[in-house]
Amino acid sequence: MPVYNAPLENIRFILHDVLNAEQLTELPGYEDASADLVDQIIEEGAKLCEEVLFPLNQSGDQEGCTYENGVVRTPKGFKEAYDQFAEGGWCGVSSDPDYGGMGLPMLVNTVMQEMICSANMSFGMYPGLSQGAYEALYIFGTDDQKNIYLPKLVEGVWSGTMCLTEPHCGTDLGLIRTKAIPNDDDSYAITGTKIFISAGEHDLTENIIHLVLAKLPDAPEGVRGISLFVVPKFLPKDDGVGARNGIMCGSIEHKMGIHGNSTCVMNLDSATGWLVGEKHKGLKAMFTMMNAARLGVGMQGLGIAEIAYQNAVEYAKDRLQMRALDGVKAPDKEADPIIVHPDVRRMLLKGKAVAEAGRALSYWTGLNLDISHKHPDENERQKADDLVALLTPIVKAYLTDMGTEIANESLQVYGGHGYIAEWGMEQYVRDARIAQIYEGTNGIQALDLVGRKMGQGYGRLLRRFFHPVSAFIEEHQANDSMQEFIFPLAKSFAKLQQATATIAMKGLKDPNEAGAASSDYLRQFALVAIGYMWCLMVLAAQNKINSGDGDKAFYESKFETARFFFARMLPEADARFKMVMAGAESLMTLGADDF
Repeated sequence: MPVYNAPLENIRFILHDVLNAEQLTELPGYEDASADLVDQIIEEGAKLCEEVLFPLNQSGDQEGCTYENGVVRTPKGFKEAYDQFAEGGWCGVSSDPDYGGMGLPMLVNTVMQEMICSANMSFGMYPGLSQGAYEALYIFGTDDQKNIYLPKLVEGVWSGTMCLTEPHCGTDLGLIRTKAIPNDDDSYAITGTKIFISAGEHDLTENIIHLVLAKLPDAPEGVRGISLFVVPKFLPKDDGVGARNGIMCGSIEHKMGIHGNSTCVMNLDSATGWLVGEKHKGLKAMFTMMNAARLGVGMQGLGIAEIAYQNAVEYAKDRLQMRALDGVKAPDKEADPIIVHPDVRRMLLKGKAVAEAGRALSYWTGLNLDISHKHPDENERQKADDLVALLTPIVKAYLTDMGTEIANESLQVYGGHGYIAEWGMEQYVRDARIAQIYEGTNGIQALDLVGRKMGQGYGRLLRRFFHPVSAFIEEHQANDSMQEFIFPLAKSFAKLQQATATIAMKGLKDPNEAGAASSDYLRQFALVAIGYMWCLMVLAAQNKINSGDGDKAFYESKFETARFFFARMLPEADARFKMVMAGAESLMTLGADDF
C-alpha cells in the first residue's frame, strides 16, 4: 500500500529560508500572514491531506465515477471528504474576506495545491476548478454576479467549471459553435455541446457554476468573436437554488486515469446564461481562469512527482535484492536493500532533485503572483506579473513532463511489483499523464513561450528572469562554496541567452523555425530555471549551516542533491541547445504522404 507524508520540512525551507515568504506581510491585506500563522495553516492542511484525502485515492481510482440518466456520483467517501474540506474553509484559502475567504496569500494556496495533488489528484480537481471560476468572476464579473456566486463558491456549497472544448475544436477556440442568443431580459439562451469538462457534473455540491465560451449572432470570426457566460446548473434564488437550467451531462468519459474526477460531455439546450465581461472579449476573461488552471496543473505534476518519489524511497530501503557492487552492506540479511545500487539511486535522486527544485520554482511563481496583485507600487506589480506570465508555461509543461517521468522511474524502482495495482504506483503513472495534455498541451505551452512570451514588450518578460539570474551569478561567482554550482549555471544560462537570440532572429523570417525549436527551448529554459533554484537552495542551506540553526544533515543533503542535478541533469540543457540550433529543416522537409 502506498504512503504519503506531507514534506513539511522541505516546504518550510523553501518558504522561509529560500524565498523569505514573510516579506508578504508588508503587502496590503497580508499583514497578519506571519511565518507562524502560515506554518499553522499548512500543518492543518497537511493533516487533512494525509488523513482524509489520501486514504480515498486508491479506492476512488478503483471505483471511479458513475453515470446514470444525467446523474453523476463520485466514489465512496468523496462527498464526506468534500464536506469536511469545505467546512474547514479550504475552498477559500486565498479568497477575498469580503466574500467569506481567509484572505491568505496565494502562495499558501499554492502549497495546499501541491499537498492535495500528492494526496488525491482526482479529488483536488473539484475545488481547484472552483478556484479558477472564482478568480474569473472576481475580476470580470458584475457586482451582482460577484454577490450571487462568489460567497457560495468560497463556502464550497457551489462549485465551478470551465467549458471551452467542443468535439471539433480544442486549442483552436476560434472554431467554437456554441451559440448565445439574447433573451428579452439581460440573459442569453445558450445552445451547444462541450466535451472534456472536468467536474461538469457530480454530487458534491448543491449547484455547479459553469463558465461557458459561446458566440453571439453578431460575433466576428475567430477568437475575436468569443464571449464568456456564467451558466449555473440550477438558477440562483435569494434563498438558494431554483429551477434546473438547460445544461445537462450527456455522458462521462472512461479514462486512463483520474478516475475519481468526472470528465463530462455537457449539452446546453437554450440554457440561461449571463454575460461575464464585455461582448466578444470572453477569451481575455477565460485566460484568467486558464492561467490559474495551468499553474494548478503544474502543481499536479509536482504533487505526483513527490508522492511517487516518497514511495519509491520507502520501497528501495525495504526491498532486498543482490549485494552491493562494492561489498556487503547488510551482513545480517540475505541480500542488501536495493537503495545501495547506483542505478536505483540515480532514479531516486532524479525524483528528489525534481521535487525539491520544482517546489522552489512553483512557490517562487506563487510568491510573485501575490506581489502582482497586492504590491502598492505599480511598477513592482508589473514586474511580478511579467515573471508569472513567463514562468506559467514553464511550470505547467516542465513539472507535468517530469511528474510523468518521475512516476515512471519510481515505478521502475519497484520492478514487477510496480506494475501491480495494489502497490499504488501504476495509478500515479496513469494519473500523471493527463497533466501533460489538458489546459493546453505541453506543445502549446512551448509555443506560448516562444510565440507570445519571448517577444512580449520587446523582451520585457524575459528580462524579469534573465536579470536576477545574471545578478545572482555576478554576486556569488567569487564565493568558494558556490563555485561548483555557479559556473555550470553560468554556462547554461549563456547558452539559453544565445538560443533565445537565435530563435528570435530566425523566427522573424520563418515561423516554423520558432515552432520547431519551441519544445526543446522550453526544456532548456526550465533546466536553467531549476539550476537557479538549486543555487538559491544551496545558498540558503549554507547560511543555515553557518548560523548553526536547524538540522545540519538536512541542509547538507541540499548540497549533495544539487551536485547530482548539476552533474547528471543540467547537461541535458546542452543537448536541448543543440536541438534548438538545428533548425526546422529536418522536421519540415518530409512530405505528409511519406510518413
